[in-house]
Amino acid sequence: MTMPTSQCPWRMQVHHIHQETPDVWTLSLLCHDYYPYRAGQYALVSIGNAADTLRAYTLSSTPGVSEYITLTVRRLDDGVGSQWLTREVKRGDYIWLSDAQGEFTCDDKPGDRVLLLAAGCGVTPIMSMRRWLAKHRPQADVQTIFSVRSPQDVIFADEWRDYPVTLLAEHDATLGFIPGRLTAELLQRVPDLASRTVMTCGPAPYMAWVESTVKSLGVTRFYKEQFFVPVAEAASSGLKISALQLAREFYAPVGTTLLEAMESNKVPVNVACRAGVCGCCKTKVVSGEYSVTSTMTLTDAEVAEGYVLACSCQPQSDLVLA
Repeated sequence: MTMPTSQCPWRMQVHHIHQETPDVWTLSLLCHDYYPYRAGQYALVSIGNAADTLRAYTLSSTPGVSEYITLTVRRLDDGVGSQWLTREVKRGDYIWLSDAQGEFTCDDKPGDRVLLLAAGCGVTPIMSMRRWLAKHRPQADVQTIFSVRSPQDVIFADEWRDYPVTLLAEHDATLGFIPGRLTAELLQRVPDLASRTVMTCGPAPYMAWVESTVKSLGVTRFYKEQFFVPVAEAASSGLKISALQLAREFYAPVGTTLLEAMESNKVPVNVACRAGVCGCCKTKVVSGEYSVTSTMTLTDAEVAEGYVLACSCQPQSDLVLA
């Protein structure tokens, strides 16, 4: 079976598929080689084994703990990736993944007091890190608050019985659920809140509210996932990139390169070496923050004007391209 794209070199076989909720499935994968990743990271998946269609999903499993490498996917009506993974992919099929990516991980975060906050599918990296903390920092005081639409929407429902968790249901709350959404009052009930490392993942408005609220309550160690879902899947999170000449916008995951973002969203770009040497992927950034690992073929004047090598450019904020 031929690798569809060099961006996704890891071939994995679907061992089994488990339905978590009415619209969420977990795919358990076998990799016949050692696949290095950290709790909370994500990977790009080649959709339909096509080189030009990539989507990013959290690795919901935990290295050194989980038997399989897992992807937990919410099916969206217009989601190219989620429809393929949850409808067409079957047990025994092969899919291709990229190297693990992303900086939303807990193994490098200080302290033994942690607050994990999740909403909806944002729980996937949170559960990955919760398992890691239980194994590697069993002495840690870990508080978790998980917000869902209704009790039937609790992802990893059986597994949460192994860990202390506060469950919030916006609708139809039953025994064991607090009705409504997360509030400042609920956060203030968390013991030693200001001294905790707070990590959150969920829809962009949820994470923005969490960030402003916990910081107003004295939290100084705060981390959020810039979770990537492409425009084709109706995303409002991730880094937004606007291409002026094409009059379009698309989204990119934190930690990926500008070239990968452009290719996965089918934005035309010349490319050859992919190593910051040939200069084919020269692109002008009009505004936004980014870092670069190579300017080898660019003049000082071009760098001053905002030109980058897309293969060597890592977006750090929303970008506008010429």
